[in-house]
Amino acid sequence: MRAAFLLLALPLLAALLQGCTPAVAVTGAAAGVAVIHDRRTTGTVLDDQTIELKAADRLANQLAGEDQAHVNVTSYNNVVLLTGECATPELRARAEQLIHGIAKVSRIHNEIGVLPPSSLEDRLNDSGITVKVKYALTSLPEEMDLDFTLVKVVTERNEVYLMGLVKRAEAEAVTDRVRRVAGVRRVVKIFDYLD
Repeated sequence: MRAAFLLLALPLLAALLQGCTPAVAVTGAAAGVAVIHDRRTTGTVLDDQTIELKAADRLANQLAGEDQAHVNVTSYNNVVLLTGECATPELRARAEQLIHGIAKVSRIHNEIGVLPPSSLEDRLNDSGITVKVKYALTSLPEEMDLDFTLVKVVTERNEVYLMGLVKRAEAEAVTDRVRRVAGVRRVVKIFDYLD
């Protein structure tokens, strides 16, 4: 279990050490994903990676030079979650509009805040919360048959977004566990349900 947690934490730490482009940070790229263990089909995992790459490219090209925007894109089961900050409602709407039309996107959840871009300190704090949440999910009851790696965790401004293909009982157990993690201000469920 500890080795699996370290495998999840390493890409996060590498991304933090390398930095990201000023306008766009892509999270959730499934490099090294154990597709066999995933509830999504192999094709859907690849679709999600493609969606994230295309979205990042569009945002980088269209919002280039916009130091008033910091947008993260996460795709899970063809559902896109946009997080981050845009200084104006127009920039927020523009970021979402750029994602429309990408093949295979079934829904877009635009959770971009209309705020100045977050500081590096805020982003590091959010990354720390994500790590704490993932660690908390390692101790889910065994009878649930839900491995913590099946839940995608995205944190922005101390708000935790949960994505995955889960049963309703699993979603409630995960949400309850995440709400108890120190520093979590709000939990938003963006699950696709199996039942």
